[in-house]
Amino acid sequence: MSTLRFSLLSMAMLMAGCSLIPDYQRPAAPIAAQYPTPTPTLASASTEDWRTLFNDPALQQLIASALVNNRDLRVAALNVEAFQAQYRIQRADLYPAVSANASESRQRMPPSVTQGKALINSTYAVNLGISAYELDFFGRVRSLSQQALQTWLATEQARRSAQLSLVANVANAYLTWRADQELLELTRDTLAADEQSLHLTTRNREAGKSSALEQAQAQTSVDSSRANLARYQRQVAQDLNSLTLLVGTPVSASLPGQPLASDLVEQLPAGLPSDLLQRRPDILQAEYKLKAANANIGAARAAFFPSVSLTANAGTSSRDLSGLFAGGSGAWTFQPQISLPIFNAGSLRASLDYSKLQKDVAVAEYEKSIQTAFQEVADGLAARATYQQQLQAQRDLVAATQTYYNLAQNRYKNGVDSSLTFLDAQRSLFSSQQGLITDRLAQLVAEVNLYTALGGGWRGDESRVQ
Repeated sequence: MSTLRFSLLSMAMLMAGCSLIPDYQRPAAPIAAQYPTPTPTLASASTEDWRTLFNDPALQQLIASALVNNRDLRVAALNVEAFQAQYRIQRADLYPAVSANASESRQRMPPSVTQGKALINSTYAVNLGISAYELDFFGRVRSLSQQALQTWLATEQARRSAQLSLVANVANAYLTWRADQELLELTRDTLAADEQSLHLTTRNREAGKSSALEQAQAQTSVDSSRANLARYQRQVAQDLNSLTLLVGTPVSASLPGQPLASDLVEQLPAGLPSDLLQRRPDILQAEYKLKAANANIGAARAAFFPSVSLTANAGTSSRDLSGLFAGGSGAWTFQPQISLPIFNAGSLRASLDYSKLQKDVAVAEYEKSIQTAFQEVADGLAARATYQQQLQAQRDLVAATQTYYNLAQNRYKNGVDSSLTFLDAQRSLFSSQQGLITDRLAQLVAEVNLYTALGGGWRGDESRVQ
């Protein structure tokens, strides 16, 4: 028996390094080596996070609150803990589970059986041992443990991706709220100017200096501004509701903030496409899923080989409780068991084929995540390259329409031109100012989206679980 146990232990030690998991090789990135738009490299990038990306203290406060109170992010964090627990459960199968138990058995034998008087038999036992411990000769349990580990790591990257998206969503919601507030204020000023023009046109109409057409035109401008006022009031209220949902706590409607035209968002360097493979959490998540699928192939392969399990215990047993630990009461059980698959109607082969197909799917998803990331960064860089020119052109348009408005107003007041020219100048000025706010919002949102596309902050301290 000692020779048998020594042989089994020696075999387990020799086979401990056996693994049927295929050697993992990262698929080649299906993207170009450079972005279409030139960009500086990460070597010159700052090592700051979102706290220095956003220069508005109110926005920083909202993001910090959202990272604590947002329910979706909380669920993502709890999912990480859940998958960590599943990994610990799977990893525990690598080691034998040792248990101790004590038992008592009393049995009454009737006279009809004992051919005499009734007998009561008692048995007391205490045992310590392991039950059905699989000797992982072919790495099946280790493969499953590796799969659980990679799944846990993928879930951690999903949490990072959710956090990154939350920061961007809060920033975009806040910027949209500020833009609609400015549009609302602009509409109020425009409405006041339109009402003043209508009052002046009405007086001129009563004095015979203006036609009914001019008065009707002035009235349509007032009605249009009133409709815009109601629309922006609704949008501001809805923006605040959306921001409150993201932050997870009430947000004050009078929260102080910087103007949209100020330097709210820093520009970030983009680096090279290869940097995305190490920094984008969704790409890292896809790669961990690929490694998990690769490990699952090892478990499917190991299922073709014999499964060896061991049950063993040692203890003491006695008919009397007082003699439970007396000399000569020792007892032991050693029960190795081997199971060899012979016929399963192709189930094992189908399981292996399925695991290989799942890996192929994971490869395709990994490559797609890289392509999506490349496109998002390229779009962000293209937006950065053009928005500055667009904003400058829009500022020039606002200045030109302001001059047009001032001249038309003076000529109208002096009776040189009709009110139609003045009303046209007023509408042009409102439209250009509205466009400037909208374009500025689009530029800021593009910078935030580029921050997300580049994988967030610049510390490079990716979450790694040992």
